[in-house]
Amino acid sequence: MPITGTTTRAVNGLTARWAAKSSGETVFSAAGVWPLLAFLAAGAQGAAREELARAVGLPADESADRARELLHAPATVRGLDWALGLWTVRTLELREEWAAGLPADAHGVLSGDPDADQRELDAWAGKRTGGLIERMPVEVRRDTELVLASALALRTTWQRPFEARPVRPSAGPWQGRTLRGLSRRSVRLDRVGVAAVRGGRVTEARVLGDHGVDVHLLLGDEHMTPGEVLEAGVAVLDGACPIAKGALLPYGPAGPGLRVEERPCATPQQPTLELTTVAFEVRAHHDLLRLHALFGLTAARDAGQGHFPGISASPLAVGAARQSVLARFDALGFESAAVTAVAAAPGGAPPTPRHTSTVVTATFDRPFGFLAVQRETGLALTAGWVGEPG
Repeated sequence: MPITGTTTRAVNGLTARWAAKSSGETVFSAAGVWPLLAFLAAGAQGAAREELARAVGLPADESADRARELLHAPATVRGLDWALGLWTVRTLELREEWAAGLPADAHGVLSGDPDADQRELDAWAGKRTGGLIERMPVEVRRDTELVLASALALRTTWQRPFEARPVRPSAGPWQGRTLRGLSRRSVRLDRVGVAAVRGGRVTEARVLGDHGVDVHLLLGDEHMTPGEVLEAGVAVLDGACPIAKGALLPYGPAGPGLRVEERPCATPQQPTLELTTVAFEVRAHHDLLRLHALFGLTAARDAGQGHFPGISASPLAVGAARQSVLARFDALGFESAAVTAVAAAPGGAPPTPRHTSTVVTATFDRPFGFLAVQRETGLALTAGWVGEPG
């Protein structure tokens, strides 16, 4: 079941809206949250259903089918693992129609022993992310009746690895520090470009992975906020914002961290792209209920009544919703993981050069954003902001 453009746009829309709330170093996965919200929307009623549908970006009666599209994505992308898990207490009877839409092996049982149940859920998180996320982000309590969780993990190696080389920025927040730099050369000038958006300009450099997942590095004008830069990156993905590719850029300073120049050379050479960035590792933990309006969970938090009759006849309300995320970028590749869970409770002098060659240099040596993207669909799997290099 391929991921359709409709689903991609809906998930990327949530990525963009979440990005707009970003203000510093972070990493998050709207793709990890979205299937949970979609399944909840399918079983909700009243205000909770309306709010969840808005957050999902699709009608509630379509959302479960679209969520299943995402969960089938790993079948076509090596290095990507996507899983959904559901645990309920034995006394909670699920609606057959809703439960039938979940993966066949997704349903487990909460024993009523919080410590034992927590160990089981933590083990699931670790197994599904290859040990990158070792704990389920929500805590199992005695009154927890249902836990719905997703785990997303991806690993990709670069088609062409970087050379590790120290970088010492001469300006910006990292000025004067010796950083774990990464450099490489390429003849593919189309791997870099500049987008002009309402808040300024954003330079995008694409680093291609072996398994159909690429990482897009995003450097904005210095006055731009992390949210503005990441939003621009998603707009480029969705085709809502045009981007001028490297071969069409003017000579001189062409964009943030980007310069085009003619260099002398002894023999004829193809135009080249020189990309310099830094290795990084970013971790974050998100309490989704702090942004309840963004995720369509405002009404669903009200424990005074049930909101999900399409899931169970027992009244359920959202008691907790959290996500734990990791992203790591180095000379050989990229890996990231996100576990998201919703818990429901009741209520010498060289020869003279004879030739010149065009060289495009892209340097990411101050805080920047990134998107891990499924190449075929343009689906953003993970997004983040690097405030401190690794």
